Amino acid sequence: MSLQSERLQTLMQKLGLPDLAQGYESLAEQAAQKQLPYCDFLEQALECEYHARQERNIKVRTQLAGFGEIKRLEQFDFKFPAAIDEKKVRELANLRFLERHENVLLLGPPGVGKTHLAIALGMEAIRQGFGVYFVSLPNLLERLGQAPAENRLRRKMSHLRKCRLLILDEIGYQTLDRQATTGLFQLISERYERASVILTSNKSYGEWGTIFQDNVIASAILDRLLHHSHTINIKGESYRLKDKRKAGLWATLSAEGARDGGGA
Repeated sequence: MSLQSERLQTLMQKLGLPDLAQGYESLAEQAAQKQLPYCDFLEQALECEYHARQERNIKVRTQLAGFGEIKRLEQFDFKFPAAIDEKKVRELANLRFLERHENVLLLGPPGVGKTHLAIALGMEAIRQGFGVYFVSLPNLLERLGQAPAENRLRRKMSHLRKCRLLILDEIGYQTLDRQATTGLFQLISERYERASVILTSNKSYGEWGTIFQDNVIASAILDRLLHHSHTINIKGESYRLKDKRKAGLWATLSAEGARDGGGA
């Protein structure tokens, strides 16, 4: 390595340009071969550093988001659900709802792709530089229940209030006690008109009173969620069971279950 190369690498490291420091020599060789003007070479070099930095930031934000599995919109099979507004889903991917602090509610039975779409929108938000946090409601309640004993409740609630996009998964799979219902109401109220929520639920709005065991609080939560919102209703059977249905296994299992239940 020449003395000039050493000086250049030292300067780029000091300026916080590690990827450019590693790749500038090959870029310089390509520029020399193509006889690129200095400004064009500089543009290519800075683009190299910018894209590498973007990829690192996306990776970090994705890890912090807490997705169990990465899902993307292009992976979603819009032909599988019996009914879904594909145009509306794709419009949501432009993320203007985030800029307007609006909410997205994905409703439908288990297995129709609600969580997939929620994560896919979350990934698009991450790519656009937004902070995202994903958690199922049962896991959230468990963590909040443990937080006071670990002196982390205030910090945890602050993060849930301030993250640009909060994704709450699996609303309706269990009923909530009074303390949990009150905590959720406070969280939704503090994010109201300040930041967006994406929520998935297997219950229609009319059934939310049974989730919270309190129609008044259920109405108050819905009032804040729905004031500025987009609802996507998805109808159909479980995608996870489609292969079993094709093989005839699901019908066999259902028939066996019916016989066992009938003999009980």
